[in-house]
Amino acid sequence: MTGSKVVAFGHFQPERIVPNTELEKLVETSDEWITRRVGIEERRWGTGVETVDSMAIKAATMALGNAADIEASDIDMIIVATCTATDRSPNMAARVANALGMEQGPAALDVNVACAGFAHAVGLAQGAIAAGSAKNALVIGSEMLTDYTDFTDRTTCVLTADGAGAFIITASEENGISPVVWGSVPSLSDAVRIESENDMKFAQNGQSVYRWTVTQLPKIASTIIDRAGMKPEELDAIVLHQANLRIIEPLAAKIGAPNARVATDVVYSGNTSAASVPLALSKMMASDEPLPSGSKTLLFAFGGGLAYAGQIITIP
Repeated sequence: MTGSKVVAFGHFQPERIVPNTELEKLVETSDEWITRRVGIEERRWGTGVETVDSMAIKAATMALGNAADIEASDIDMIIVATCTATDRSPNMAARVANALGMEQGPAALDVNVACAGFAHAVGLAQGAIAAGSAKNALVIGSEMLTDYTDFTDRTTCVLTADGAGAFIITASEENGISPVVWGSVPSLSDAVRIESENDMKFAQNGQSVYRWTVTQLPKIASTIIDRAGMKPEELDAIVLHQANLRIIEPLAAKIGAPNARVATDVVYSGNTSAASVPLALSKMMASDEPLPSGSKTLLFAFGGGLAYAGQIITIP
């Protein structure tokens, strides 16, 4: 069995910034209502030129630029987590490989676990490396949620946004990624939907998801920490799926990790589904106050299915 570690991050967001005041002109809502309910102040929307694959390519390019010893030709596995790709084939991963000139032909696959997709993809890459099927994996979350947004629904259109984030994961002698903890809640499989019967528009039962997170998310997060052989107080950072600030902010206290720095990128990026975890962490690492090398960081995502997944990574 081979260990694995994250060695680089990358991200991309469209240039268009949409503040809550702009949404006040679109639907019956208010800046105060949005901020109080979900904590979002602004989000990024596509400008008409971005696509799932074009954003994935830009996030991947940044990650490769941040990887000291790994080039595109070294990548032997690409996984793209997305639920908003408009085409069936070629998949997004194959398009990324082609755009980056990967002539060696890496394994290229997409995964659709909605908002939980990126944490699942990290788990899949880790498993492939452990089995000896891959050595260097490019894992990307990329979403054009606004392509599937009902802009007449004031409960969902204030949430959605576009963007992409990427990790490069490589084989190592020691594990820098804990075992993934993942699962689903079939009885809540319809809580988050993008279905043809709803004209392929994003819809959700927000109260059901919120109630589940309040009761179950701390328990699952504690399981992830236990599986990693750690104590909660040893966590340096927490990066949750950026869905709702009311879910994100209380978690550190609930699991007994008072010193953990909590990512709150939802305030400025909105909900970018499978892109939200890598986007938030990559932006944090590119900020004026990045996490120190060696920081133990909990990743956790949940969404349509109702599926969830999470692991702890060591910051390179």
